[in-house]
Amino acid sequence: MTSASNEAVPGGSVKHAAAGNGASPAIAEELVEPLTPEQLAAEWDEERPPHAGPLANVAAAVAAAALGIAGLAMSVGMGLGSPEKPEPGLWPFIISLVMIAMSVALLVFGRKKLDAEAFSSSSWQVAAGVATLVGFVLVVGVAGFEIPTLLLTFVWLRFLGKETWRMSVVLSFAVTAAFYLIFVVALSVPIPHLF
Repeated sequence: MTSASNEAVPGGSVKHAAAGNGASPAIAEELVEPLTPEQLAAEWDEERPPHAGPLANVAAAVAAAALGIAGLAMSVGMGLGSPEKPEPGLWPFIISLVMIAMSVALLVFGRKKLDAEAFSSSSWQVAAGVATLVGFVLVVGVAGFEIPTLLLTFVWLRFLGKETWRMSVVLSFAVTAAFYLIFVVALSVPIPHLF
C-alpha cells in the first residue's frame, strides 16, 4: 500500500512523493506537477510589492513629460533638418515627442491603474542601473567604448542580474567583442575605440 503527500516546492510546483511501507527513498519516485495559471497568479500577487497608487502614476507621468520636454529643447538646439536631409536632432526630437505623448496618456488614463509598484528596496537596482549607464556615457568619450562596455556589462550581469562570476565574465567579453565586430569592423561607425 502506498501513501502520497503533497508539499509545496519553491519555484511554483507541488511535489507528490509516493513511497511504499518500508521502501527505500531511492525507490520512491518524485513527480513535479506545474501549478495552474490561477495558482501562479495568486502566488505572484503574494510576492509582489505594494501598489504605488494614483499619486505615483501622476508623478511618473510628470517626470517623463519633463524629460521629454528637455529632450525636445536639446534636439531643436542640435538642428532638425528634413526627412530627406536629417540633422542630428531629428530622431531625438521624434522620440521626445513620443515620450511627451505617452506621458500625457499616462496622466489622463493611468491614474486609475493599479499595476505600478511602490518604491521598495529593489527600486535601488534601477537607480544603480541608471547611474552606471550615466557613468558609461561620461567615460566612453575619453577611454573608448571597449573597457566601459566590458565593465558595464559585467556590473549589470553580476550585481544587478545575479549571474555567476564565470557567466558574467564570459558574457561581458562576448558582448564587448560582438559590439566591436559589428560597429567598428563591419559598419565602421565613428565611435571612440581603443583598437
